[in-house]
Amino acid sequence: MSELAATLSQPALRRMMMGSALLFVVFLAAWQWGPGLFGIPTFIIPPASLVWDEFLQMLARDRLLFHTGITAMQVGIGFILGVLLGILCGFVLGMSPSAEFVLSPYILALQIAPKVAFAPLFIIWFGYTVYPKILVCILIVFFPVMINVLGAVRALDPDIVRLAKSFTASRLQVFWKVEFPAAMPPLFAGLRIAATLAVIGVLVGELVGGNIGLGYLLAFAEGSGDTPKVFVTIILLTLIGIVLYGLVVAVEKRVLHYLPARARLAT
Repeated sequence: MSELAATLSQPALRRMMMGSALLFVVFLAAWQWGPGLFGIPTFIIPPASLVWDEFLQMLARDRLLFHTGITAMQVGIGFILGVLLGILCGFVLGMSPSAEFVLSPYILALQIAPKVAFAPLFIIWFGYTVYPKILVCILIVFFPVMINVLGAVRALDPDIVRLAKSFTASRLQVFWKVEFPAAMPPLFAGLRIAATLAVIGVLVGELVGGNIGLGYLLAFAEGSGDTPKVFVTIILLTLIGIVLYGLVVAVEKRVLHYLPARARLAT
């Protein structure tokens, strides 16, 4: 939102914000009265007011804030570890063709394998702890970050590297001054994608075998046919993803401040 604001005049920005707010009001009104107008039972699509009432009840009786905090913590840890691993592998594979040749088939096989299939295996290994959820999150976050960093290192003009070496730059200096900055815009593009996937990774682990977290509440609500509770957990999971995505955008704005706003949006 802040990136877009930098490219728009104040009147245009106000019009867009008013349009967005109006659309949200229309959505809430359609959610509240639409199912009743079309004769849709509340156990299929509950109205917004019923979902809000269920949210308040879950705060009181189901330790909703505790479960939300657990899920958010697992998402944050899995996202950070997956990003660090993706950055490391991306640079290693990008700067070493031999390492890429040896490791790429295994990394590709790991990505192709369905992540849901790993969740039961991790639960067998580590039990009903936070580790299976975090590991599934790492697997999902890792690949988009790694691919973007690898592509950025590959696309770097070799003449720039040779020019830096001609000024007696060491290998570490070439990496820190040339290769690392060049990878920043694609890296943040990968981080945006990973931020939208991190919640899915943790949710998969909690659904397969969890006794705490929003995924556990979601599985419990599905088993009892409690549709309003399902809606509450879905909304909170979405909010966690939105907050994580917003943090990535905020960090990107500070790190890539030297790029025009339109260029950052293009990434």
